[in-house]
Amino acid sequence: MKIAVNARLLIKDKLSGLGWFAYHTLKRIVKAHPEHQFVFLFDRKFDPEFNFGPNVIPEVVFPPTRHPLLWYLWFEHAIVGRVKRHNPDLFFSPDGYLSTKIPNIPSVPVIHDLNFHHGKDRVPRLAGIYLRYYFPKFAKFAARIITVSEFSKKDISAYYQITPEKIDVAYNGADEKFRAMDEKEKIQVKLRYTGGLDYFVYVGVLVPRKNIASMIIAFDRFKKASGSPLKLVIVGDRMFFTPEMKKAYDHSVYKYDIIFTGRLEQDELVKVMGAALSLILVSKFEGFGIPVIEAMYCDVPVIASNISSLPEITGNSALMADPFSIDSICEAMTRMNSDEKLREKLISYGRIQRSKFSWENTAGEIWKSIEKSVTI
Repeated sequence: MKIAVNARLLIKDKLSGLGWFAYHTLKRIVKAHPEHQFVFLFDRKFDPEFNFGPNVIPEVVFPPTRHPLLWYLWFEHAIVGRVKRHNPDLFFSPDGYLSTKIPNIPSVPVIHDLNFHHGKDRVPRLAGIYLRYYFPKFAKFAARIITVSEFSKKDISAYYQITPEKIDVAYNGADEKFRAMDEKEKIQVKLRYTGGLDYFVYVGVLVPRKNIASMIIAFDRFKKASGSPLKLVIVGDRMFFTPEMKKAYDHSVYKYDIIFTGRLEQDELVKVMGAALSLILVSKFEGFGIPVIEAMYCDVPVIASNISSLPEITGNSALMADPFSIDSICEAMTRMNSDEKLREKLISYGRIQRSKFSWENTAGEIWKSIEKSVTI
């Protein structure tokens, strides 16, 4: 079998959440199936690291997809002839984008979530227009759809009027580098980032649905009420840093206890995650929430939203908070900071819960979906 793959997010030193998903799953699928060929379609010069095996045929198709107009040109025009030339048995897209101009080939996208439908302020304007117009078409066009949680499966089925039988769930995993750290390692990390003090950590891009403003306001209230020296470390690119986020930070009495690191290389991210007192992810919407799994593998307890996919992913291993209530987020911070037994209990539950999530399992479920699609 020959499979054409949208590999445009495999960019050296710039792997984002979806890029890491593509990296971990494609690497495992290629190595597990040497009997099949994979045509990796890149949109720019690629690193040899992404040639995961001799059964990979890498090709560069311009232009680089840095803008919604270029997404349209690349998927609906640039790659069409290249895909047809290879005459593959299937087109696979780990980021959900498809080309509707190659109708004789089964297509399987991974649609991670529909956050762009649930709030127009959650993605930049032009990106939102493209996503809300094309993803319903992609969903109808696909032979099968893969998503990353039962929550997202129900959302896709309901929103796009797609029968649930057409949608397969492949949970995300966590890189094996995420692990528990000893106290000596933690001290070194804390000295580097917070002057040796404990901290909450947030990991993810800074976009409205991640609820950054509410997290900062709640942190201010927590600091004022508790008098704790605890810091807040915010890790991620300022992709969509809104006036609301800026206002929350500018008005923070404790802004000097808030550290923005920007995007970190993975080895450094593992350290910052592993040395934290707790992860905090109080998003208004999550299709999965990979950082909570990474925290579990680091033996770091989690504060998470009590909505969307996060209750499904965390089970009983997180302290839940209402993302629309500053008081609820503040209370969760207070409990997590003051109750060592609670932290130990959540870590213990996390060790059990994390066993459900691995990239090996993800790759295996994706392959099952691909096989179903080829036999349709």
